Amino acid sequence: MRVAAVVLSGVFVLLGGLFVLAPEAGAALYGFGERSEAGLFYVRAVGVRDVALAIYLFGLAIAGFRQALRVVALGTLVIPIGDMLLLAASGAGGPVQYLLHAASLMCFAALAGVSARGSGRTTAHISEPGDSRGGAD
Repeated sequence: MRVAAVVLSGVFVLLGGLFVLAPEAGAALYGFGERSEAGLFYVRAVGVRDVALAIYLFGLAIAGFRQALRVVALGTLVIPIGDMLLLAASGAGGPVQYLLHAASLMCFAALAGVSARGSGRTTAHISEPGDSRGGAD
């Protein structure tokens, strides 16, 4: 589970970095034919979103919070579904762009499934005064 989440985090850091630093290339990968300033601004915003996604996936995986990682992975399914709906509504993109978004959807669905298995930490315990268990487990 950790390896899958860390690898997925790395992929999204790279994609986010591409979108922020080279929005024209990111636009082509994302399925935007138009290279307007507004379109490139949107691609950069998507890049920032992808980097943030990578950071919280990485943090949850390293901390070992399987249940939280599962919830985040399931919630993240909205992103590739929304991206594909936007592509369809705009008439932009081709099979490659749909396949990339579908691959993202499948990766997050698989991560949610994998993180549901096992006996890793699922919740943190915040100690209270007089509690002998200490801080977060």
